[in-house]
Amino acid sequence: VQLQASGGGLVQPGGSLRLSCAASGRTFSNYVMGWFRQAPGKEREFVAAISRGGGTTYYADSVKGRFTISRDSAKNTVYLQMNSLKSEDTAIYYCAARGFYRSGSAEDRSTYEYWGQGTLVTVSS
Repeated sequence: VQLQASGGGLVQPGGSLRLSCAASGRTFSNYVMGWFRQAPGKEREFVAAISRGGGTTYYADSVKGRFTISRDSAKNTVYLQMNSLKSEDTAIYYCAARGFYRSGSAEDRSTYEYWGQGTLVTVSS
């Protein structure tokens, strides 16, 4: 499956952004979708994930209550709505996909098979 992330940019602290990730090439509903991020000098970390049907979501503690992951099967797209952004949210954000049949935690990046190219989010005044 091919993944194309978009929606990053420069935003002031306290602001909002919505990231999108368009999927193509395979049956979208067969995949658990996730968002990860990587700040300069740090490892890539889990942000959020959503089950194939959209009924179950997972969040890192650092974004819980501020970020919302969702998916639109008609558009083969997963979204990450980010509110109350902080400077520490600055990173390159990557979307990822893994087959529903794969075991392991949805927070574990090693379980994801496909990755998008990343979109840069900068939170700064």
